[in-house]
Amino acid sequence: MNFETLLLSIEDGVATITLNRPEVLNALNQHVYLELIQAAEQLANDDEVRAVIITGGEKVFAAGADIRDMAMAGALDIALADRPSAKALEIIENMPKPVIAAIAGYALGGGCELSLVCDVRLAGENAKLGLPEITLGILPGAGGTQRLPRLIGAGKAKEMIFSGDFIDAQEALRVGLVNKVVPTEQLLAEAQRLAKRFAARGAVALRMAKSAIDEGLRMDLQAGLQYEHQCFSLLFATQDQKEGMEAFLQKRRPNFQGK
Repeated sequence: MNFETLLLSIEDGVATITLNRPEVLNALNQHVYLELIQAAEQLANDDEVRAVIITGGEKVFAAGADIRDMAMAGALDIALADRPSAKALEIIENMPKPVIAAIAGYALGGGCELSLVCDVRLAGENAKLGLPEITLGILPGAGGTQRLPRLIGAGKAKEMIFSGDFIDAQEALRVGLVNKVVPTEQLLAEAQRLAKRFAARGAVALRMAKSAIDEGLRMDLQAGLQYEHQCFSLLFATQDQKEGMEAFLQKRRPNFQGK
């Protein structure tokens, strides 16, 4: 599948989606989101793909939404819009395999919100993250007010959203917005290393683990524990569980088949 605003490559079970609008710092518009929907649906249904990386390259991740698309909109226009952004982010967030954001340069507004739906965020040393919508007289409208507080806590999220200020990679690491900071020139290699590590694990167990975490966060603790046990039990009906435990007992590497 060919895209106009994205680059997509697949190698050794790892898919890499690269935002490709360098002339506008990878600003996100409806066309980008529609192509993200297509790419994410394709990868979600491809059994050969075990992990996904989303990046914008070494210079910029995504410098927010394309303001030209919104400047003349009215309240009714926004309320009745199709919102491909919401659909794209939902599909990525619920993809049944690990998704890693490799963030270099600016990840602002919609770009920051895109990173929030990924399972793991790696940042280059040049990364700057923020939700500056308040400086435009609006608020983060693609999940920022909901996902950011759940990730880093309400207090720090409110500080970032109310001020619109950016934070650098080290501050993002300190508050838990990113998992790791690496030299920018090593960012994609580090993301690929981590993705291949995930890809080597049992695909069914990964899917179940991701579901147990994400669904559990939407439940109270007791319901979450029950859901975790259901996921745990179901894995004992898989070939991967038998292979994993046999390999452990035989002191060899498991050969998971994703079944």
